[in-house]
Amino acid sequence: MFLDYTEFKEMFSACGAEISPEQHRKLEIYADMLTEWNEKINLTGITDPRGIAEKHFLDSILPLKMVNIPEGASLIDVGTGAGFPGLPMKIYRPDIKLTLLDSLNKRVNFLSEVCKATDTEAECIHERAEVGGRNEKFREKFDIAAARAVAAMPILAEYCIPYVKTGGIFCALKGPNEDINAAEKAIKLLGGEVSDILRYSLPDGDKRVLVVIKKVSPTPEKYPRSSGQMAKKAIGN
Repeated sequence: MFLDYTEFKEMFSACGAEISPEQHRKLEIYADMLTEWNEKINLTGITDPRGIAEKHFLDSILPLKMVNIPEGASLIDVGTGAGFPGLPMKIYRPDIKLTLLDSLNKRVNFLSEVCKATDTEAECIHERAEVGGRNEKFREKFDIAAARAVAAMPILAEYCIPYVKTGGIFCALKGPNEDINAAEKAIKLLGGEVSDILRYSLPDGDKRVLVVIKKVSPTPEKYPRSSGQMAKKAIGN
């Protein structure tokens, strides 16, 4: 059984975020479906109600309180997995135009079903991140790209920055031990620059880092490379 509205609201309020009964209802449906589908396909190792509420939903939504996201902004969640952070962001901010991209079709099917069940509008795309980043339909078409702990920062930057318009941002939700400095050369070569590094904690004390990268120039055509090339050598090494 998911957290009731009072407890859920208190968790969010303690972190400076308000949550409505309707948002809670949609996230409760999401949590129930996540738990149910997780028995058939591997979506998450976190299955207890408090863990889902805090480590998935709150963790995904908090960046919206830290970064200025314009009304009606287009956002792509790259390597979204079970929908984090993009889908909770969309439930919290329905004005966002959301695209969810993942390489596993079973996860994309799950996300499509959650969107239907919660009456949430999002484009769910089955594609590898590095392939989508070379597709003119998606390349440099988004105000924001977001990703949560998909890969080390130099590789994650190569996956995500190509999706962002010049003037847009890439938000990387990372753990506390990430070496941001190791990615600075890659970020610059991809057309970005680090504009902010925000460190914070979840209510249970888990530490988080939000890296905000501004897209200052177009990404060179040769990026992103194939995943094999990325694995052999990160940009700038």
